Amino acid sequence: MKLDKKDILKALETITIAGEGKNMVESGAVANVVTFGDEVMVDLVLNTPAMHIKKRAEDDIKKTIHDLVSADAKIKVNIKVEVPEKNEIKGKAIPGIKNIIAVASGKGGVGKSTVTANLAVTLSKMGFAVGVLDADIYGPSMPIMFDVESEKPISVEVDGKSKMKPVESYGVKMLSIGFFTSPSQAVIWRGPMASKALNQMIFDANWGELDFMLIDLPPGTGDIHLSIMQSLPVTGAVVVSTPQAVALADAKKGISMFLSEAINVPVLGIIENMAYFTPEELPDNKYYIFGKEGAKDLAEDLGVTFLGEVPIVQSIREAGDYGRPAALQAGSIIENVFEEITRNVVSEVINRNENLEPTEAIKITTMAGCSAVKK
Repeated sequence: MKLDKKDILKALETITIAGEGKNMVESGAVANVVTFGDEVMVDLVLNTPAMHIKKRAEDDIKKTIHDLVSADAKIKVNIKVEVPEKNEIKGKAIPGIKNIIAVASGKGGVGKSTVTANLAVTLSKMGFAVGVLDADIYGPSMPIMFDVESEKPISVEVDGKSKMKPVESYGVKMLSIGFFTSPSQAVIWRGPMASKALNQMIFDANWGELDFMLIDLPPGTGDIHLSIMQSLPVTGAVVVSTPQAVALADAKKGISMFLSEAINVPVLGIIENMAYFTPEELPDNKYYIFGKEGAKDLAEDLGVTFLGEVPIVQSIREAGDYGRPAALQAGSIIENVFEEITRNVVSEVINRNENLEPTEAIKITTMAGCSAVKK
């Protein structure tokens, strides 16, 4: 059977690349189609280096041509990755800090701070130099989770300037607004005041050499997020969600914020927290209290990496309350879970750094995004 190029293109119009709205022909991803007898060669250009996106696109092409054109077709798919110029944002890294990872969630109560704390101690156990910036101005929880609630950062002199020395616990350096307020004191600040406090903890601190700085962002998509991304060249973002539809809807908004043209921060992946419950006396049973694999399905739909799932385990909550992150429990299920997730995060950071230019802090002018401004 002789294949027709028009039939091939018509079949490819039924395929959408993960994370894109248009079909691969309309979007321009299909660069060329060549047919010769029962052989067809498809040249595909993708805008993401993610391996699972490339594999899925290749599998979809082969299956669609076999289903809609010819079951006997011999298909070769050539994939080239070209990151659009607008995504190649260039900038200078902060001296001493190699990678800055923002840990975010669309809504509160999904365990974002718990995940951040356990990622930090796991990275430290792996031998990395790690810092945590607790940017959750109105609900700082890192001092409690690292059992340093009563600590205060001291002042040190660096190159003739006075700098804050981050508090260190379990090999992790950290700064939080919680160090500067009493536990019972509410932080009643407007956006500019909160932003100024964050800038001081970032630039007036002696962080030293860090392989990773994790930023525990507040829930939502607001003022603090913009301030952080205006101040820092964020390497990438990790989004934490629980499996239920309400949390996923907000997580989707958080991801779209990072991927928006104005922000343009790579999303390293999604972590599903509270994925399932396994009773200690029934270790083989899994109860999906909040739904099953919701965050995993969202990651696939949006074309971002699924970094792993964290089960509901009582010791995670207890460890956070007692100030010793659960990932430090040697030989436990939780230690293994966070080691796997952390390895995935590190792998995505390496992949991102090899395939994208360094990020720079975003530039937002006074009038940007203000639809009420008269032209």
